[in-house]
Order: sequence, then C-alpha cells, then structure tokens
Amino acid sequence: MTASRLFSPFEVGGLKLENRIVIAPMCQYSALDGAMTDWHLIHLGQLALSGAGLLTIEATAVLPEGRITYGDVGLYSDDCEAAMARVLDGVRRWSPIPVAIQLAHAGRKASTDLPWQGGAQIAPASPRGWQTVAPSAIAMAPGENSPLALSRAEMIRIREAFADAARRAARLGIDAAQVHGAHGYLIHQFLSPLSNRRDDEFGGSLENRMRFPLEIFDAVRAAFPPERPVTMRVSGTDWLDGGWTIEETIAFARALERRGCAAIHVSSGGLAPAKIPLGPDYQVPLARAVKQAVALPVVAVGLITEFDQAEAILASGDADLVALARAMLYNPRWPWHAAAHFGAHVRAPDQYLRSQPNHLKHLFDRSG
Repeated sequence: MTASRLFSPFEVGGLKLENRIVIAPMCQYSALDGAMTDWHLIHLGQLALSGAGLLTIEATAVLPEGRITYGDVGLYSDDCEAAMARVLDGVRRWSPIPVAIQLAHAGRKASTDLPWQGGAQIAPASPRGWQTVAPSAIAMAPGENSPLALSRAEMIRIREAFADAARRAARLGIDAAQVHGAHGYLIHQFLSPLSNRRDDEFGGSLENRMRFPLEIFDAVRAAFPPERPVTMRVSGTDWLDGGWTIEETIAFARALERRGCAAIHVSSGGLAPAKIPLGPDYQVPLARAVKQAVALPVVAVGLITEFDQAEAILASGDADLVALARAMLYNPRWPWHAAAHFGAHVRAPDQYLRSQPNHLKHLFDRSG
C-alpha cells in the first residue's frame, strides 16, 4: 500500500471517500431553462470515471433569478429535478463515485451572458435577462444595472428555496450538499461589507452580516437528511481594502462548525474586480488559517495541478482534501496518473482495466 496522503481514505460527515481528491463544482452554462441536458451526462459521466474521491455538481440555482446565466443548472422545479435524475441515473449506472451538489444564488451577479459570449450583464428588459437582487442596491461594476435590495420577505423566500432544493437533492439520492457562500454570489454579498450596506439586523457588524448566510445553512441542514453531510464554500478574502477578510472567514467557519457543518471549502475573491496574486497554492494560506482555527475538515482549491503539489498540501496539514477544477477538465484522468506517480491504487471501470500499462499492473481497482 502507498503512504500517499492523497490516496488515503477520508470521511466527511459520515460520507466515506476513497481518496482526498475532490472534483470541484464547475459551471457548464449548458442547461435549458435550468434543466440539465445531454452535455451534463457526458461531462459528469467522464468525470465520474476519473478515480477521484468525490464529484461535485456545478453551482445549481435554487430560483430562476438566482442563475448566473440563462444557461445555468437549477433545482427549483419538477422539470429541473427530472432532468437531473436522468443524468444521475446515467452516471450511477457506470460509476460508484459519491456525488455532491452545490446549491447557489447569484444575487447581483445574475442575469449575465454565457462566458464565451462575453459574459456581460443582460439588462432586465432584454431577452434572457431579469432584474437582479442583493443585500443592498449596489451594482458590482459601474454602468451595470443596480440590483434591488432584498426585503425580509424576499430573503425568507430565498432561504426556503435553498431548503426546497436541498429536499429535491435528497430525493435524487445525492450524497452531500454544499452551500455556495463564495465568489461574490448572494451569500458572499451578505458577508462582505463592500456589498452589504444594510442598516437592519442583517448589515453592519460581522454578527449581523453572517446572520442570513447562517439562516440559509441552517435551512439546508434541516432539509437534507441528517446522515448526509452539508458543507459550505467560502471566499477567504475579497483581496480588497475594506472587504471580507480571513479573520472574518475564521469567525464564520467557527459559527458553521457549531451548526453541524461537515467541511469548509476555502476559495477567494469574486466579489468585485481585485488584484489577486495568482499562482500555484495562492489560496492554500487561506485554507491553512481556517484549518488551524477549526476542527472540521478543510478543502483547499485554486491552481492545484501537480501531483506532488497536492500531496504536499495534505502532508503539511494545510488542508484535509484538495479540490481540482480546470485541471480535471484538461486531464480527466488526473487521479489515475497521480496514483501511478505515488504507487497507489485507483478505481477504474471494468471496460478500462486493459488500458493500464504493463509496468503498472496493480494500478487499478475494479469499479464494482
């Protein structure tokens, strides 16, 4: 057996993972009215054969107006649920990989065009556009249509939409739920003082700014089966003066831990344009800071591309798991090659067992 940390088993809130490689949620902008299509079956199907420990479905909107684009996946209707069930049935027929889902609301970052069409905001009166909402009526960028500040009644509607999506995910047999509190979307907008200028009990102090995000987490946790984990993804910092900080992230993580959060996935940025020091491991110090402050498992993410790099993050204790996104799109067999590098084993489908090179005859475990 290998001594690699990357290929050691791990448990998150009762969910057993064969290794520490998490496929991060990656938006595909290929849904029709929120419903998954054949693209999602192809996309998730190939990643389900990767040998990773966990596969996460992309940011999934809990309301139509919570989509980033008109091509986003949703889980807010029977049609959305049926389309996702079809995709999951296809994936599960051929892979035993645990599947998580990221539940999200884009807030003021909603109503945009597809990234390969430029990604610009679409005005409410335009085809495929709608009015956005946020904690405060502050546009993300000059010249954009301002969001409407949410009333308490509208906040409750959104909170209940998160809970309803969690119940739909449970019916679909999804193994874990993640609440998206990062990258400048609605929950992050409530957390950051740059986007939250409310003067009620949901704005101002850190305690107030955390109040609605924690309400959403509590609602999802209550709606999802207790034996299945609920996690949170956060931005560790806005990378902007006067914005959300790592110290505030730690306070938020501690509050989540008290509420039964099973793990926290630490990313960064996304609230507004910022100068981010991009490079390998650039977000790992944020994960390390959270890891040192809480007992719950921490996931590191961001430009993790190399096998030894991922191993070092785990071996140093900076995080418990590593998440890969674009690296997995570029190389959907990344875990196979990492296992070969470390002399470890990885699960592969029976149909692919003959593909292992002669000098790696003990690389594969069967998928059954």
